[in-house]
Amino acid sequence: QFQLVESGGGLVQPGGSLRLSCAGSRFTLAYYGIGWFRQAPGKEREGVACIDPAKNTKYYADSVKGRFTISRDIASDTVILQMNSLKPEDTAVYYCAADTYPPFTIGTLCAPTYTGIDYWGKGTPVTVSS
Repeated sequence: QFQLVESGGGLVQPGGSLRLSCAGSRFTLAYYGIGWFRQAPGKEREGVACIDPAKNTKYYADSVKGRFTISRDIASDTVILQMNSLKPEDTAVYYCAADTYPPFTIGTLCAPTYTGIDYWGKGTPVTVSS
């Protein structure tokens, strides 16, 4: 059974950094559009960063632009979300998602109305607090 597994969440102080990792069980992430999403209590799910590994195109939500970086680790076949300058409003459960046929514009994968995602991870919690 195909699965996505997130890791790297935790508690960090404002201004700190965390590195989230997404790995695929029994499939190669290089062939999929990958997105990082987050959902805070009482809020709608938000697509924060998406990547099309085949074209190396990336998208970032305005709320994280300049602070978060999505990338592929080819050696380990993982997708990394490097989060810097974290703010309390970044507190949420972060999910990794995979799309077998990513849209032409990778930002569409991150859109709340997009329904083409095939696989979701179970999430990793991130808490930004002093």
